[in-house]
Amino acid sequence: MIQAACGAALATLVCAAPASAQSFPQRPITLVVPHSAGGTSDILARTVASEVSKSLGQNIIVDNKGGANGSIAAKTVATAEPNGYTLLLATASTHGINPALYKNLQYDAVKDFTPVTLLATVPNVLVVNKQVKATNVQELIAEIKANGNAFNMASAGAGTPGHLAGEMFKQRAGLDFVHVPYKGGSPALADLIGGQVQFLFTTIPGAMPHIKADTLRALAVTSPRRSPALPDLPTMAESGLPGFQAISWHGIVAPAGTPAATVDLLNQAFAKALASPEVRQRLMEEGAEAANLGKDEFGAFIQSEIAAWAEAVKASGASAN
Repeated sequence: MIQAACGAALATLVCAAPASAQSFPQRPITLVVPHSAGGTSDILARTVASEVSKSLGQNIIVDNKGGANGSIAAKTVATAEPNGYTLLLATASTHGINPALYKNLQYDAVKDFTPVTLLATVPNVLVVNKQVKATNVQELIAEIKANGNAFNMASAGAGTPGHLAGEMFKQRAGLDFVHVPYKGGSPALADLIGGQVQFLFTTIPGAMPHIKADTLRALAVTSPRRSPALPDLPTMAESGLPGFQAISWHGIVAPAGTPAATVDLLNQAFAKALASPEVRQRLMEEGAEAANLGKDEFGAFIQSEIAAWAEAVKASGASAN
């Protein structure tokens, strides 16, 4: 009797497991974005989330939690219940730069998360003030060397992808210039246009209006291949710095321990959204290139990014508590 009861109970559990997995999601999902509303990350998240909602039959609520280079948002998701209802828009900062930048990071970028998929990559672009004579990277290198440390490079803040791209530039080209960190990309761009600083590595969406208005001159992109948003602009590698790569990116991660069936379902839903021509066009307008990876491939990508950015952080001497 006991054996029969156990067998019946076991059969119930076995049968119930697939039903439980198939019933996800039964309520709205929260996607935590580590930046304020209105920026590239926010626009990308809302564009993709809207399409994914159609596949899953549930709303995806975007929750903006900026601060500490994305660490606040990442910690929030790392400690959330691993049931698929709380996701993080992981970035090059949260899952690439921060592990090396912060001495007391309150989350482990690998152990505390389950990778879902890489959504998009966003190249940075090197732009100069119109008073700078250089029209290409090699001319800029020569101009900086001829003027000692009179050149100032702006950034959206210490430890940001743009700052570290500049540090790579300094190392690879053997340059000496002054880094001027700002509290965000907008004030950095404003001072670049005003002539207080001479050049800047920033995301394509932020710089594009000024490039089109001819108030800034673009010299190169930092991606391994040219950007569809600026197809005539060479890469840094094409410009005489082989192997130069410093891209921003966005992906989806869940708390560690999220059921594999739930992760697979989410991966499929995001892949379907990224296949939409409308979504791909919207991402391209933001200077982003759609990218879809399986969870294992995305996990390997994150680990490679952590290693790559660690070298740049070490070289820059940047740190945060």
